[in-house]
Amino acid sequence: MTTQPVGRLVWEMAIPSMVCMLVTGLYNVVDTFFVGRIDTQSTAALGIVFVYMTLIQAISFFFGHGSGNFISRALGARQSEQAEEMAASGFFISIMLTTLLAVSGFIFMDPLLRFFGSTPTILPVARPYFGYILLCSPFMSGVFVMNNQMRLQGNAILSMVGVLSGAIMNIALDPIFIFGLDMGVAGAGLATAISQFVSFWIMLSMIGRNGGIRIRLRHFHPVMAHYREIVAGGLPSLVRQSLISVVSLCVNNLAATYGDPAVAAFSVVNRVMALVMAALLGFGQGFQPVCGFNYGAHLYGRVRKAFNYSVLIATVYCIVVSVIGIVFAEDIICLFRAEDSEVVRIGAQVLRYQCFTFSLVGFVVIVNMYLQNTRKTVSATVVAIARHGLFYIPLLYIGSHFWGIYGMVIAQPIADVLSISMAGVFCAHALRQMQ
Repeated sequence: MTTQPVGRLVWEMAIPSMVCMLVTGLYNVVDTFFVGRIDTQSTAALGIVFVYMTLIQAISFFFGHGSGNFISRALGARQSEQAEEMAASGFFISIMLTTLLAVSGFIFMDPLLRFFGSTPTILPVARPYFGYILLCSPFMSGVFVMNNQMRLQGNAILSMVGVLSGAIMNIALDPIFIFGLDMGVAGAGLATAISQFVSFWIMLSMIGRNGGIRIRLRHFHPVMAHYREIVAGGLPSLVRQSLISVVSLCVNNLAATYGDPAVAAFSVVNRVMALVMAALLGFGQGFQPVCGFNYGAHLYGRVRKAFNYSVLIATVYCIVVSVIGIVFAEDIICLFRAEDSEVVRIGAQVLRYQCFTFSLVGFVVIVNMYLQNTRKTVSATVVAIARHGLFYIPLLYIGSHFWGIYGMVIAQPIADVLSISMAGVFCAHALRQMQ
């Protein structure tokens, strides 16, 4: 970590992480692809439940990144005992919290689905899918936490195997349950639940291999120092991912006023962009352990080289994605719901506008991860909030109020321009301090 060329190291860490993140995104995209063959309401139902799924991911990334970042620095400083205790704390607390959320979800299912933006015609379809997602919530959380802990220890390939096994199972089970057993959208939920359960146990069996930190109950000694470190390392991830959940909720509720096709269209675009972002975040996560190890070892020159290299690669990727999205917008939406022309029309417009400024997003993501791994908690959190919280959500409501659905469409590109300006200011300040 501290001697090999940084570009090579970033890719060694990034490729497994990108596969893991893409696989995570595929869970949602595959469900959308198959469910889109049923009807518009079923497609919209996935977007409704997506609010809850991103919340679980936010909590899991909070504990996974928070504990994992500490583990990375502790291993770099040769403090293995502290790393073991932190691994257990992050894992077990996340499982307990998501179990509590799942129980609450079953008790308040209908009010929650309506709060997430469900219309009366979407609600009956969303219930069974939501039920299966609630059942697998603790396992889903455990997978995310272990994935991040393993990745930040340098065992990204093992974590990739665990996540990939669940994804392959999900892809195989979706058509069997949805069409073969005629379960409809509930089949997509059952396929996801089974695949997450299997992935959880595979990853748990592998997490201590190749010199990695094994998760043991006897190492679980939650103390205030652990919480502080988890907050310091994981708060930006919690904020960033929670805002995706909040954005989905806001979009669903605003789009519902324009009908089920609008909800379905935004749902499809959100799933597509989540997959695109997954690859970007995966690459950024390859930068994180390189940054964390070298920052902990006070090799700041290597941190700068890794940062500059990662920004360049991320920006090139975003430019390529933007061009593809703009040129083939209708074709992409038709892959999921070609039978509804209104869904295609709205979805293509939303996708094009988001792609106009997506080339800026790579810089913002790498800056956020750099600030997070160098323990610039406040700056990292503000940058994490900027794109969705400070700018996009207010612009959604302002745009919808004055220009209707078109105002919702243009909100994201405006937010992207504003967020890169803020990220640039924090980045310049942090790099000057690293001497």
